[in-house]
Amino acid sequence: MDWTKLAHKKLHKPAALRQAEAEREDAPLANDLAANRRAFEHAFRDCSDLVFRELAIENHTKLLLIYIDGMIDVELITVNVLSPLIYKGLPQGLGAIDNIAQMCEQQLFSVLQMRKSSNLGELVTGILKGNLAILADGEATACLAGVKQVATRGIEESTSEPALRGPKESFTENLRTNTVLLRAKFATTRLKIEEMTVGSLTRTDVVIAYLDGIVDPDLLEEVRARVARIQVEGVLDSGYIEEAIEDTHYSPFPQMMSSERPDVVAAGLMEGKVAIIADGTPFALVVPMTFWSGLQAPDDYYERFLYVALNRSIRYFFAAFSVLLPSFYIALTNFHQELIPGKLMITIAALRERAPFPTVIEVLMMEIMFEGLREAGLRLPKPIGPLVSVVGALVIGEAAVSAGIVSSPIVIVVSAAGIASFIIPRYRFGIPLRMLRFPLLVLSGMFGLFGLTTGVVAILIHLVQLRPFGMPYLSPLAPAAGQWLKDWWIRWPQRLTKRSEPEPENRGGEA
Repeated sequence: MDWTKLAHKKLHKPAALRQAEAEREDAPLANDLAANRRAFEHAFRDCSDLVFRELAIENHTKLLLIYIDGMIDVELITVNVLSPLIYKGLPQGLGAIDNIAQMCEQQLFSVLQMRKSSNLGELVTGILKGNLAILADGEATACLAGVKQVATRGIEESTSEPALRGPKESFTENLRTNTVLLRAKFATTRLKIEEMTVGSLTRTDVVIAYLDGIVDPDLLEEVRARVARIQVEGVLDSGYIEEAIEDTHYSPFPQMMSSERPDVVAAGLMEGKVAIIADGTPFALVVPMTFWSGLQAPDDYYERFLYVALNRSIRYFFAAFSVLLPSFYIALTNFHQELIPGKLMITIAALRERAPFPTVIEVLMMEIMFEGLREAGLRLPKPIGPLVSVVGALVIGEAAVSAGIVSSPIVIVVSAAGIASFIIPRYRFGIPLRMLRFPLLVLSGMFGLFGLTTGVVAILIHLVQLRPFGMPYLSPLAPAAGQWLKDWWIRWPQRLTKRSEPEPENRGGEA
């Protein structure tokens, strides 16, 4: 086999397909029904799920119905399309009606969504999205009836963002269901929902939602421009959009908040943010995101502010604890033993007497093992995933200590840091904090507290410079944003934090 020719053929096939699709986009329908059918058969060649149904009205008007099997409501077509055409014929008494296009214009089909088109590419796209195409002989115009019916998952409680108090509903994979859930939160026309199409192959419907009069116009225009510039073949999840429009790809910190809860998205819109919702995924994007929003839970706004103040304090402390504890332990035991109480240092030294590896190697080994067990718990089936991760950590930790590979304090430190990371309410925000442990471990193992301090300062410099969609990532703390500081660490009572619109300096970076 000539692999060179095969590779050359594969290389040029996508370009030929793109050229054929471009020609089809501009191709008009013909007046001949047979020619139109051949055009659709060519466009859908090797597609066994495409259905052509021919019928005649009053034995003289030939019609052709085209649809994707399994994507349409058969009963709706039978009652509202086929029955009026076959048994009643062309309606009379409402003026001269000679063709299907006139019936579509005068809404004589009892289908809510009905539109006409004479463009072959537009009709092909409509059929692929679950519409019914109605063509008539002698006409260069067809009708598209919105009779889509695709099996979808029902509205359930969120699995990634569980709520102790608050709404239990979550988004689904159906775009229209998600926009309805969001629309139900606002009884106002100020909620705007703009629709776009992304992906040359998937042609995924994407909506941009915002509250008119509250959203920053510059932010809205930037989001529109970035989504419109997306050049990808397919969008299967909102993560594709997130990666395509984020400011920098090399930051470990997420620059957009992902949520499957309508109340979280609605709260973001009331703060002047913009939501991006894609068809086929239950996760919506809220832009821009700040560092502190990754540490805040939805329940913070459903409980009394005193409880929230305590919970946030504990959450912030353990978030820093999970990142710094292993590195801090290495720095103290290797370089700064004078900072450790004498009795505790003697105990640590006695327990480490049999350990064959340096402290930094031990911690790195246990950290990697802990992350592996965490990932295994996520990928295994739900009934056994948590059991394997917890039991595996206990068994491996105990076996490693008994075998003398690692010392007991290392197991305690790594386990405490790992458990502390579970307190972060948003899983995606916990990933960069776990990633940062490893460079901090290396720095503290090489230079002690000086290396640890240098790493922390470098992280802070990066966070200060990070400005997703023009908003400072550490806002409202750096720069200070006045009224918004009341919702940073301590959430003050709602009546003391009312605000009708976002403060301009929150995006501009002026203190």
